[in-house]
Amino acid sequence: MAKIRGDLKSNKKNLLKTILPLTLTALFAVVIIILITRKSVCIIINGNSKNVITYKSNVSQVLFSEGVKISPYDKVTPALDSKVTNHSTITVKHAVAVNLTLEGKETTKYSPEDNVKDFLTSQGIVVGSEDKVTPEKEAKLYNGIKIDVVRVEHKTLSSLDTVAYNTIRRPDSSLPNTYEQTVQEGQNGEKQTIFDTIYENGKEISKKIIDEHFTKKPVDKIVVVGTFPSMPVSRGGQQIDYKKVIQVKSTAYYAVHGVGSTYTSSGRMAVRNPDGYSTIAVDPSVIPYGTKVFVEGYGFAVAADTGTAIRGNWIDVFFDTSAEARRWAVKYVKVYIL
Repeated sequence: MAKIRGDLKSNKKNLLKTILPLTLTALFAVVIIILITRKSVCIIINGNSKNVITYKSNVSQVLFSEGVKISPYDKVTPALDSKVTNHSTITVKHAVAVNLTLEGKETTKYSPEDNVKDFLTSQGIVVGSEDKVTPEKEAKLYNGIKIDVVRVEHKTLSSLDTVAYNTIRRPDSSLPNTYEQTVQEGQNGEKQTIFDTIYENGKEISKKIIDEHFTKKPVDKIVVVGTFPSMPVSRGGQQIDYKKVIQVKSTAYYAVHGVGSTYTSSGRMAVRNPDGYSTIAVDPSVIPYGTKVFVEGYGFAVAADTGTAIRGNWIDVFFDTSAEARRWAVKYVKVYIL
C-alpha cells in the first residue's frame, strides 16, 4: 500500500509537470491573440469623433458593434470591407435628403456630399456655363435643402417679313388740282430679322434683335398730284383753273332801262348770260375791271361795273328783271378769280 501511494504521488507530480507548461503556453497564446486583435480606432461621424477599443477585423464589424447604422447613400471611408488596424480612422458621412428640381422636374435625392457642387457632380449633372443653380454651388448641404437647376439655352433664330411700300405724293403746281397720276407702281419688300433668343428649361423668356437687313428693298409708289387750283365745276367738260377764292356779300340789280339798253360804268352793256359771262359790279380795288370770275350760285361773270355802295368784298350781280333781282336778294357767296 505504501508503494502504491508513492506511485500515485509520483504520477501526479509527473502530470503537473506535463500540464502546467501546456496551460501556461495556452494562456500566453491567448494573451498574445488578445494583444494582437485589440485595436484603438477613431470613428468620425458627421464631423464628430470618438475613440473606441475594438477587436473587430473590418470597418463594417466595428461600426455594427458600435451601433452605427449605415444607409446605402452614406459615405464611409475606408470601404466597409476594409481591414481595421490599430489607430485606424473610420469616417462616416450620413446622407441628407435633397429636394432637386432639374429642368422643372422635382425629385428627392439622398447625398452625403458637403456642398451643392459636389452633390451635382456625384449625381452626374453637368452644369453649363450659363445654367442657373440655386443656391450657389458653394452652399453647404443640409437635410431638406432645395436645389434648382435651370437650363439656359441661346438660339439664333430668324424671320422673313414683308415690308409694305410707301406711297409718295409729289405735288406739281403746273397741273390742276384735279390731276392725279401714278408714275411708278409700288412693290413690297422683304426684311430678314435675326434674333438672339434665350430659353430657360425649354421656354422662351426673351428675344433680342441682333441684326436686320433687307433681302429685297421695297419700291415706293409715286403719285404726281396737281396743285394748281381748279373750279368746283367744269365748263364744257373741262375743269377750270382759278387763282384764288374770296368770300363776298352779294346783292343784285337789274336792267332798269330795259334789256340791251343798260350800260355799266365802264361803258359795257350790262348782260345776263347763263351760258356765257354775265355782268357784275365790283370794287375795282378788290376785283379789277375785266376780271373773269365764277360766282357761286350765279355762274361765270366779268367785272365790268361798280357803284357807290360797292366797297370791299361786295359784288352786285346783274339780272334782266326786277323779279330775278328780288329773288337773289342778299347772299354771302364764294367768288373764284379765274
